[in-house]
Amino acid sequence: MTFWNGNAASPNNLRLFVPGEGWKNYSDQMTGDGQKVEIVGARRLIESAFLNALNATNVVVLTGTGSSFSARNGAGKLSPAGMWDIWNAAKAKVGDEVFAKVNQCFKDADVDNNIERLLTLCKLHLELHAKATDETTKLIRAFVKDAESAILERVAFVDTETDLSAHAVLLQKLGRRGVRKSRSKIFTTNYDLCFEEAGARHRFTFIDGFSHSLRQVYDRMFFDYDVVRRENGGNGSPDYIENVVQFYKLHGSIDWRRKGGDIVRSEGEEGEPVLIYPRSSKYQESFEAPYLDMIGAFQAALREPDTAVIVSGFGFNDDHIGRPILSAVESNMSLRLIVCDPVFLDAAALPGSAHTHPEAKPTENRFLKSFMALAAGGDARLHLINGRFEDMAVVLPDLMGETDRERHVQRIRSIREETGAQTG
Repeated sequence: MTFWNGNAASPNNLRLFVPGEGWKNYSDQMTGDGQKVEIVGARRLIESAFLNALNATNVVVLTGTGSSFSARNGAGKLSPAGMWDIWNAAKAKVGDEVFAKVNQCFKDADVDNNIERLLTLCKLHLELHAKATDETTKLIRAFVKDAESAILERVAFVDTETDLSAHAVLLQKLGRRGVRKSRSKIFTTNYDLCFEEAGARHRFTFIDGFSHSLRQVYDRMFFDYDVVRRENGGNGSPDYIENVVQFYKLHGSIDWRRKGGDIVRSEGEEGEPVLIYPRSSKYQESFEAPYLDMIGAFQAALREPDTAVIVSGFGFNDDHIGRPILSAVESNMSLRLIVCDPVFLDAAALPGSAHTHPEAKPTENRFLKSFMALAAGGDARLHLINGRFEDMAVVLPDLMGETDRERHVQRIRSIREETGAQTG
């Protein structure tokens, strides 16, 4: 169970690990009469860490399921999906009886209601019995197909009315970095369309490997392109436009389809979905196109000098992503790493009146344990923060005020919404 100060996003939900002091609250602790600061909070340290990160030459943001949990849908609509939700979706798709039979096939294994483990066992069985036609193999083969279909349907929860405030705030703050700096890079393991929908609403341009043609086709060369503004008849240097980010979906997307030799953007049923489904073979599958392009870009970004990496909403459960980060921390002395995740502390370690928490429950994740050890040893390049994706987005600093383009987009949207209400 995780401690939160209510459900609303707030910097006050954040805790910073300070070597020798433990976990410190974001805000100052005042005396009982509120007249004097009794214990200085971590606000200035947290803000300074994020400010330095956004001012780095290269900014990399890595996120996963935790960022999707910040999305909100109205009553009666799908919610963001965690592993338990996907487990239930697969069960509902095939029915209780079939689901029980499939689990019974692996009764001696420790499945523990984990869809990734179950699909891993199913895939192993199918590889060992590729040509088998017995009833068990046919059952498992049909289940895998239905389970993957259920996953695709379950993560398609984003529509035009989904509240994506945290995603929008992050994009806007990344987009306000100076255009003379390298474009910010966002890497996500999510299949859903949270970032794409938030970007479309606020007129962001994503450099994501797809062409800008009517039939959007994937080609790695498009990652090398950028967007500039060229005045009529102008022959001067290119004027790079604002609000552009490079966007990489490390495990694929629900709107990618393989058709013949191409990967196209399409949410239709035609074509094979391009996704790395949850199973232990994710590491091997990530070395196939287009995932190889994505993970290669991620590894290259980590080796760049003066690079800041902000990780939030990613649990470091994927070795093929966690290992390159740890390797970069060990070898790239100019790398700065901020990890913001709610796993560092739990309710027992965060009583409501406490301020510092040196006794916090240690995480069992080996990558996070390594980062904890480095931070505790005084490595100033690492900042570990307990908090959610939406809390992190709130505390990120604005390097500049709202741009003219952002104000223009908001004015146009307001006019269209008002006109639509009058004619509806």
